[in-house]
Amino acid sequence: MSLPNLIYFLKNKVLQNTAFCALIVSCKAKTCGDNTTFLLYFLQFEECFLETKDDLTKLQKDGSLLFQQVPMVEIDGMKMVQTRAILSYIAAKYNLYGKDLKERAWIDMYVEGTTDLMGMIMYLPFQPADTKEKNLALIIERASSRYFPVYEKALKDHGHDYLVGNKLSWADIHLLEAILMAEECKPDILSAFPLLQAFKGRTSNIPTIKKFLQPGSQRKPPADEKFIANVRKIFNI
Repeated sequence: MSLPNLIYFLKNKVLQNTAFCALIVSCKAKTCGDNTTFLLYFLQFEECFLETKDDLTKLQKDGSLLFQQVPMVEIDGMKMVQTRAILSYIAAKYNLYGKDLKERAWIDMYVEGTTDLMGMIMYLPFQPADTKEKNLALIIERASSRYFPVYEKALKDHGHDYLVGNKLSWADIHLLEAILMAEECKPDILSAFPLLQAFKGRTSNIPTIKKFLQPGSQRKPPADEKFIANVRKIFNI
């Protein structure tokens, strides 16, 4: 089971924040043409990983982590913490956050829903073996009856390729990641959702996303026992 990659796709590069792993990402934006649209931006970034508990302690002691916890992203001269703050800043900076307050509110609602679902999936590998099967069944039930019906209806009612407005937003990227994670739990989980199947096909074939999903990219593999043990050791969980 992979941990979530909260991914932001620009023209040539992908910025990602993988829970527990990609703890510091230094980003520098560059333009390549008209700077009025995020499609003409790309990011250069460097991932830094915590390998030991001492790595985390060092960051905590030198003041890099505002609330003593990761993730942390260095961008625009700031050391940003708190996942939601990081993601909303990047979404706004690269025009992935709607054209007005109403669109932003819808994006927030859709993102909160996929965040809830991904949170359930993200912690599944760290749960005791005797409860894992029960929790997996709960994830599948919630995805199928609570979350995916909402996004299926949203695409139907909206009548566009995207959840909000008429272009790609943070909500679309978050939904794709939630779909990919849910399919790791149940490969045919979209069988009752034809519009979500089409949505996945469209967004997965955006060139930068397609490249990111291929072997050899910066996307992280499923968490194995060694990885889980190291995370438990670093974070005392």
